[in-house]
Amino acid sequence: MTFSLVGRCTRTGMVGVALSSSAVVVASRCAWARAGIGAVATLHITDPRLGALGLDLMEQGYDAPTTRDALVAAAGADAPWRQLAVIDRSGGTACFTGARCGTVSDTAEGGNCASGCNVVANDRVPRAMVEAFATSSPDTHLAERLLLALEAGLAAGGEIMEERAAGLKVADRQVWPLVDLRVDWHERPVAELRRIWTGYQPHMLSYVARALDPDSAPPIALPGAKRKVS
Repeated sequence: MTFSLVGRCTRTGMVGVALSSSAVVVASRCAWARAGIGAVATLHITDPRLGALGLDLMEQGYDAPTTRDALVAAAGADAPWRQLAVIDRSGGTACFTGARCGTVSDTAEGGNCASGCNVVANDRVPRAMVEAFATSSPDTHLAERLLLALEAGLAAGGEIMEERAAGLKVADRQVWPLVDLRVDWHERPVAELRRIWTGYQPHMLSYVARALDPDSAPPIALPGAKRKVS
């Protein structure tokens, strides 16, 4: 019971995933992204192993459709329970929805993005997410574009149960994610994710600078902090 979108920024090469669900810790099980490689959303009766395998395959040079096919084969007899959305380093996309995924489980693909949704309110949800991503400015940060798509999916109906979790993950040039935000057991998780992203974005690059060159990194003044964090 999840709606998701994987996307790529043509300007920076960043890749990422945004998603929401009534299931707790959805982002830890379903959102996968690796800098310079691609992103995978592993959905519906989730097998997180498929996300890690998908990134490994794309790192070996597999494109999105070939990766999707390999993941379906790896799932074997469990494939009918699985749903996948894959994007590769070039922006190629591929999706899969198993025959045993719940009612109103659908996917949509667009330029440099793909949406996978299952047990959602209607079949407009994945298309609304792709459209929101496609119509957002390519100059806008990828995390913001992914979040706009997530908000569009919610506005189109979201899932059939109350959303309780949401996540946003973006990989840039480092081995760790540039953005890795998660909300769990919240009455309005997508709105809370927006609040966290708004607070994190101004400090995002400072955390990268602190890791790469701590001598030159400025201190970070956190909202409400009594002193600057060094």
